[in-house]
Amino acid sequence: MIRAVIADDEAPAREKLAHWVAEQADMSVVGSAEDGLSAAQCIEQLRPQVAFLDIHMPTLSGLQVAAQLEPSSAPLIVFVTAFDEHALKAFDLNAIDYLLKPYDRDRFARTLQRVRERLHTHESGAAAVAMGRARAPACERLLVPDRERLQLIEATSIEWLEADDNYVHVHTATRDYLLRRTLQDLLSQLGEQRFVRIHKSAAVNLAAVASLSPLFKGDYQIHLHNGRMLRLSRRYREALFARMGQ
Repeated sequence: MIRAVIADDEAPAREKLAHWVAEQADMSVVGSAEDGLSAAQCIEQLRPQVAFLDIHMPTLSGLQVAAQLEPSSAPLIVFVTAFDEHALKAFDLNAIDYLLKPYDRDRFARTLQRVRERLHTHESGAAAVAMGRARAPACERLLVPDRERLQLIEATSIEWLEADDNYVHVHTATRDYLLRRTLQDLLSQLGEQRFVRIHKSAAVNLAAVASLSPLFKGDYQIHLHNGRMLRLSRRYREALFARMGQ
């Protein structure tokens, strides 16, 4: 059976889609959600093979949910949208599929056929994740694991980021979180207006920087408001100085 998750903030839209999916002999709905955070939680816990994500949802949009998934394990994603055809030209429609509201049974059947074909060739949702990361605006809230659940933290609460192989330690004033992401990928998602690279394996939130003091050979010590000290590599010195207006 093909396991499906449905996420839409409108109950009638969820019910319609769930009913049509349930009519398929080879599919079952294993979870539904009415906002982006719940959708991400369903995907994380239930591991569906396909997720129908409404683009406009509270907490996180469908694009933002896709952007924060792990590409290698992400389900196939079908974006459900009320965008017009002109707006959809921004999408790479060879990489993902979509349902344009109001869709009919014929359009739904074509989408399901495409899903089945991709599952048959063992495709993951990596293409949709990449598109989400390219199209979603800089995130103001980041999805992080918290024990057995996921939660959203404000990007402004992040003080610095520390790469560790294929993971990133996200340091806030009160807690640290571990994400399976690359530092560059995470910086692209958070946006360059707030964070700046200080080392090949570290970046800092400019708002968290209290002062700088020189060390040797062009390196500097960064003093954060919380008392933490970080090393600024000379390779990244000019970029940080420019951002701080020094």
